[in-house]
Amino acid sequence: MLKPISLQVHADSAHQRGLMGKDIGIAFLDTGLFPHKDFSPISQRITAFADFVNGRISCYDDNGHGTHITGIAASSGLIGNSFLGIAPKSNIISVKVLDSFGNGIQSSFLQGLEWIHQNYKKYNIRVVNISIGTADTDADESSNKMLLHVNQLWDDGLIVCIAGGNRGPSGQTITVPGNSRKIITVGASDDSMKIIGNYRFSRNYSGRGPTKSCIMKPDVVAPGTNIFSCGFGNQYTIKSGTSMAAPVVSGAMALLLEKYPYYSNKNAKMKLKHNCDKLKTPRHHQGWGQVNLQKLLDL
Repeated sequence: MLKPISLQVHADSAHQRGLMGKDIGIAFLDTGLFPHKDFSPISQRITAFADFVNGRISCYDDNGHGTHITGIAASSGLIGNSFLGIAPKSNIISVKVLDSFGNGIQSSFLQGLEWIHQNYKKYNIRVVNISIGTADTDADESSNKMLLHVNQLWDDGLIVCIAGGNRGPSGQTITVPGNSRKIITVGASDDSMKIIGNYRFSRNYSGRGPTKSCIMKPDVVAPGTNIFSCGFGNQYTIKSGTSMAAPVVSGAMALLLEKYPYYSNKNAKMKLKHNCDKLKTPRHHQGWGQVNLQKLLDL
């Protein structure tokens, strides 16, 4: 059995002290959500579902990516005595903007972002996870629209964590909207490992900065290779990518807000910046370093 992601970033130390993200809402823009047993009690923890692809009301996932992502941040399942997810008592808000192939159109993505903007107070959304990205075309109009909406969520006071993309290892490979100056862009710290669960990536896949606007990215890294998390039918699966690294940080932010509920998103970002583990990799790969919950939460 692979080592749970929660142990890799020392979230177990937080769990042992009762920090589990209780009542902190995390919104996931992705392929939807299978109502896995690890999200129980489902009636209490999955507080909202919005579908901008097929318009369905009931919670579902016809791809699996969204369920896997959500599990990394919020699964309450156990491996031995350790929780599988980083914030196992956080509330889940699932926003489906990608189809059964994991693809999406801009209008659906923008609708999802706007829905969060309109409803974040209603569902106590404090953190937004976006494991989605598209190639940075710099001054492209569609890219600018995406950045505008993502930045609006940050201006609303939400902590926005976005995957840096899997187009590395060359420079300037951070995907949109991970190139936003405001939000927290997450890369994979372990992208030199052999890929087991997803064969479309080569090694050293994590997007590298700086961006084409000379913004140093990613901001932070987390494990993203061979991550064990929730799948269809109450089963589990292994996937790899910066998509998997982003919810590690989203879950970490939920724990931080539980301990320091008065923190603004700027406070949280600065706290993260100064409490990471430095790695033996270049700045344009690791950013501030790898997230460490013991340091972040002053444990």
